[in-house]
Amino acid sequence: MYRLLIADDEALEREGLEWIAQRMMPDQFEIIHAENGRTAIERAEELRPHIVLMDVNMPGIQGLDALKEIKRLLPETKMVLVTAYDYFSYAKEALTLGVKEYIVKPARREQVVQTLQQLVQELDQEKIKRTEDLRLRDKVSQLQPLVENELALMFMVDQVLGASAPLLSEWLDFPMDQGCSIVIAFSELVYSQDKKKIYDTVRSFAKSHFAGPSLVSSFIDRHMAVFLSKTSAIQDADWYSVLRQYGERLSALTERQLELTVSIGIGSTHSDVEGLRKSYFEAVFASTYFEQGGKVCLFAELTKQAGGYDLSVQSYQGETAEHRSYVLSALQRIREEREEQTIHVLDKAKSYIESKFAEDISLEEVADVVHLNPHYFSKVFKQHIGETFIDFLTRLRIAKAKELMASNELSLKEVCFEVGYKDPNYFSRVFKKVTGMTPTEFRGQGN
Repeated sequence: MYRLLIADDEALEREGLEWIAQRMMPDQFEIIHAENGRTAIERAEELRPHIVLMDVNMPGIQGLDALKEIKRLLPETKMVLVTAYDYFSYAKEALTLGVKEYIVKPARREQVVQTLQQLVQELDQEKIKRTEDLRLRDKVSQLQPLVENELALMFMVDQVLGASAPLLSEWLDFPMDQGCSIVIAFSELVYSQDKKKIYDTVRSFAKSHFAGPSLVSSFIDRHMAVFLSKTSAIQDADWYSVLRQYGERLSALTERQLELTVSIGIGSTHSDVEGLRKSYFEAVFASTYFEQGGKVCLFAELTKQAGGYDLSVQSYQGETAEHRSYVLSALQRIREEREEQTIHVLDKAKSYIESKFAEDISLEEVADVVHLNPHYFSKVFKQHIGETFIDFLTRLRIAKAKELMASNELSLKEVCFEVGYKDPNYFSRVFKKVTGMTPTEFRGQGN
């Protein structure tokens, strides 16, 4: 039910419009009356009508002035002018208020009904759109941490599933022109903790304590990474001070809320995927610098003290065994997790193909099921399974066909349809290519 405000200084006019609305469109409206412009504004602010029928000429605040104020308060409300005068003299100003409909006194029933029906249809459509938008926003909010994690992992390693970093960066509104990585390194005690609680706490902090875009990775070995994109609002001279304060607050948060002590490393500021990956590697190194936990270390300050560091894998020959072990094991764990993710995706794809092989299934359909680009899925499938998608599908179909033919319960034509082929001649050619004999020859050799 929609709220309809009828504003007119003549009670007979208000009652007439109400009678038409209630009689011709029953159970559609809750009617609100206003006898002048001031009352119309007050009741609009209090009761928030969906539609306003406003008489132009009323004592006190005139109709257009009242509409102007209601439009300011309720920009989505549908406005209709009710006038005994030439509408066009008001048209220019009315259009600026979003008024698209008018009713001329004495109001004809057909005109009132037609106008209200049109506005109700618009309101219904807007309601459907809002519901769909909310549903979509809810889905996006659920997907966003997964997409964030995917982009963060692209910054952390160079072997990732087939998505485009620039595309994800644009989708997440995370510019890559200037940014850095922050690594939160936990002690071994973290293995006994609720990692989801830790992740949710860190992510909530990252989103609420930095005035700019941020990404949060999942747990990698014993650490998490946060990537921050520097905005123009932060002066270059203040940037590292902002980062240090951010790290100190994060350290205090984990100790206060999670009762965990962490070492926080902050990488230098770089740009693009390779630069942010370098910043991450620097942050991992910086997070290992202090033996005592609860410290915040900026890689940029380390380079000033020591005259620079080479962060290639080979450079770790000069560092302590503990530092080398932690950094390299962390990177190895990332690669292992990506490999595990690929295997999981392919297992899901194989299961789907095995359950649907008798249907009209395509590579694009399976790629969509596992949320991969079809071209990339085809490449990864061949690399890990050892055969192409079509070869894998054909092998399943022919194996099932041989099983069905061996039972002699179905005709060869029925077998063809049963395993997903629509053309018996094509099925025969495929069967011979795979087995070296036609379906007839295969069935004949069993007799």
